[in-house]
Amino acid sequence: MENIIEVQNLTKRFGHFIAVDRVSFEVKKREIFGLLGPNGAGKSTTIRMLTTLLRPTSGKAILAGYDIVKQQDEARKHIGLVAEKIILYGHLTARENLTFFGRLFHLPKEQIKERIEKWAKRLKMEDWLDHRVETFSTGMKQRVNIIRALLTQPEILFLDEPTLGLDPQTTHLIRQFIRELNQQGVTIVLTTHDMLEAEELCHRIAIVDHGKIAACDTVANLKKTVKEKDNPTLEDVFLAITGTDIRDVAKISNSTKARRHGFGPKTESRIR
Repeated sequence: MENIIEVQNLTKRFGHFIAVDRVSFEVKKREIFGLLGPNGAGKSTTIRMLTTLLRPTSGKAILAGYDIVKQQDEARKHIGLVAEKIILYGHLTARENLTFFGRLFHLPKEQIKERIEKWAKRLKMEDWLDHRVETFSTGMKQRVNIIRALLTQPEILFLDEPTLGLDPQTTHLIRQFIRELNQQGVTIVLTTHDMLEAEELCHRIAIVDHGKIAACDTVANLKKTVKEKDNPTLEDVFLAITGTDIRDVAKISNSTKARRHGFGPKTESRIR
């Protein structure tokens, strides 16, 4: 099957700190590809580079045939991102938020309207489009956030912890929606700490640790690497590869990381 993402020796340094260390992998067209790893392993930094929000220090990545550094404007036309942080304006209605982002994407008004109604119906938000987002639950906001990412009908959808902190019903709906999107031809790159979610959804999984790919294969093949258990789970695989030590990491911005490691503001200004 044709590769839609090709990553070769992708690296991100913040001064002396190496957040992502020569990562290489491929994602096949119409695949759900999982990125798993402990806190601070480099997953989010990798996603930020692949979605052109952060310039790599070195290495190369091709998305839908376009180089993420040399052809980033073209690459962006083929990707959607649902980040861990929900990007919405609380004082606006869901429809107003989505229309605003649709115009930022330079989509025609009628197309924006049609796509809002299409995806809202699929995610059971059609009755809430004209309510202010500040009144929504976390699960409702996340569904609007997903619709925002789909307004451009992307070939590749990046999902960073899409069900984190959501109730079981919303989690079930979003997981089913991810399957349906994939069946319709959308390639999905998923980061999650939920081992069940990864096992249920992903065709292949890359386990990232200390900025490197520690393993990459199907769930079935990854389980075969755990010899000491008869019926290992994906969690068993994850802990066998990454260890059981707690990874407490304070959330700091990339610019703060840069300053701590002697990385100047001129370099940080390259972040898109």
